[in-house]
Amino acid sequence: MGTSKSPKARVRELRELIRYHDERYYTDADPEITDPEYDALLHELLELETAHPELVTPDSPTQRVSGEPTDGFATVKHSEPMLSLDNTYSADELGEFDSRIGKLLPDEAVEYVVELKLDGVSIAVTYENGVLVRAATRGDGTTGDDVTTNIRTLRSLPLRLAGPHAGANVEVRGEVFMTRSGFASLNDARRRSEEAAFVNPRNAAAGSLKLLDPGEVRERPLRLYLYQLMDPSAFGVTRHSDALRAIAGMGLPVEPHWELVDSVEAAVAACDAWRDRRDELDYDTDGMVVKVDSLEQRERLGSTAKSPRWGIAYKFPAESASTTVTDIVVQVGRTGRLTPVAELEPVFVSGSTVSRATLHNADEIERLDVRVGDTVMIEKGGEVIPKIIKVVKSKRKGRPRRFRMPKTCPACGEPVSREEGEADTRCDNVACPAQVKRAIEHFAARGAMDIDGLGPAVIEQLVDAGLVSDYGDLYGLDPDRVVELDRMAEISTANLMAALDASRERPFDRVVFALGIRHVGSRVAQALAGRFPSVDALAAAGTEELAETEEVGPVIAESVHTFFRSGKNLDVLAKLRDAGVRFEIEAPPESPDGRTAAAKSPAGTPFAGKRVVLTGSLEGMTRQEARDAIEAAGGRVTGSVSRTTDLVVAGANPGSKLEKARELGVTIVGEKELQKLLRG
Repeated sequence: MGTSKSPKARVRELRELIRYHDERYYTDADPEITDPEYDALLHELLELETAHPELVTPDSPTQRVSGEPTDGFATVKHSEPMLSLDNTYSADELGEFDSRIGKLLPDEAVEYVVELKLDGVSIAVTYENGVLVRAATRGDGTTGDDVTTNIRTLRSLPLRLAGPHAGANVEVRGEVFMTRSGFASLNDARRRSEEAAFVNPRNAAAGSLKLLDPGEVRERPLRLYLYQLMDPSAFGVTRHSDALRAIAGMGLPVEPHWELVDSVEAAVAACDAWRDRRDELDYDTDGMVVKVDSLEQRERLGSTAKSPRWGIAYKFPAESASTTVTDIVVQVGRTGRLTPVAELEPVFVSGSTVSRATLHNADEIERLDVRVGDTVMIEKGGEVIPKIIKVVKSKRKGRPRRFRMPKTCPACGEPVSREEGEADTRCDNVACPAQVKRAIEHFAARGAMDIDGLGPAVIEQLVDAGLVSDYGDLYGLDPDRVVELDRMAEISTANLMAALDASRERPFDRVVFALGIRHVGSRVAQALAGRFPSVDALAAAGTEELAETEEVGPVIAESVHTFFRSGKNLDVLAKLRDAGVRFEIEAPPESPDGRTAAAKSPAGTPFAGKRVVLTGSLEGMTRQEARDAIEAAGGRVTGSVSRTTDLVVAGANPGSKLEKARELGVTIVGEKELQKLLRG
């Protein structure tokens, strides 16, 4: 393309043209040029930048894919926790949400913004001086993976802001997703290449963000919509509806179908309308989100530990479909639990093809009276997990035989048992290979040790080849033997060994969760780690002391106590300790003079050596700021109230921790008293 402009001027013009056409295509869905014409602009820009490398800038469209594939993802701590919303499933429950708002904001008019609930992957995107510098996944809500290089490949996300805030420092949050049409095309291409098809668009989007090669990510049909503006006051924004307009005004993509309403009745009507219209969209939505519009009202409403009080997700009723049960098989879980699973004639429901559905236990099979050959109705619980809701007995042919749970384990052949009063049948052989495999899967999973490359297929081979007999053996793997496994090339093996090495530094609470102690989920693991700062302390605790921990009752306490009394478990723990896995809460970082924050603090300060619990929302500081200040003054902030707690700081709308503190006679202070104590 001939031009009389200087290279610098033409580069500037091409970048603006490409950004304009990206916005027309991805944001406005109204392209003005063909794909070949767009590619010609990009090619001309690339040629000019190659000839004049001094003109290349980080926000150039040519830099959407740059650098070599990464070895892994760094961890990013979020500026504020990325909380998830509570769910509701009916108009009545939305009314109850509105009533709760009314009690907290008496005699105040409340407006709501109703948005489509995108079925994607949460993301936080940061711009500095108007240029994209960082993108992080939600992760555990507090920290996530740095996926900046991959996010830069999304043409729907500008690398530089536009409009009146073009040079702003800003963080925006939203959702990465895959369109239905893009998902279908991707799966068609994978089948032609004899690769496994993805299950649904959400899984495909999540998997794409975890790819280590940004060039490969660029080929995935990922899109993004943003819906939350962090620090809105910096932009003169006082309402969420204005925040959405401000985000769009920066040239960022915003889902266009949001609606501002003045009552919960209008919100219900908007939700009901989209329940019937969602098939018109080219992307999946499993419900709506209802949010208080006023940001000042939101501030006063605050949040619980898990969710904001000012917003709620309205989930659409699950879709259902009919199919035929072709078989009932039994799977063995990591705790030895035998779970019957119905094999189904494949059927498409709620965005994916379903061919299996759990039947939970023998009692559930008896309740449903499901048999091989039956026609059944299935739906997805929470639109994720397929389940059989009923048998269509009018279509039953003949007298098919009832299913009976096996008397021996299908994985190891050892006898199974079912204790009186329990619904589950279990294999009691701790060396059962199926249990070992499931335990390792749990250990390696996201939220636990997060070991990339250690999926079910690899674990299956490791156990069957005799390379590991428990998750403690993972850290002693010989890469020369791993590389000999099926589909484990040198790069895959090197990546797995690097992921194992990185997992040694996972936080202590995630290690506790990864151990696979029965009944101990991630929240209980956090509570236990907050109360018992090391494996040794946890192992030494009695059932009564364990049961005093918040989130832990007698059943969980007994399970934890039993776990640490098993000789086999202690042998596995010894392997983990020898491998350098973190077995205690991380010590406070050292200050420049070489002392920790706690050690620096004068012994006479009110927080020296004290265990402090925060509850409720604070006005003058965030919870994280309060935690940092208390720990800098020598204290230790824990997540639960017990007899060893020295002080509880109660903000607005405190939870059950305040009641427990009163029951135990723990000293309680408010935010003003906290500030005085911090000032000394």
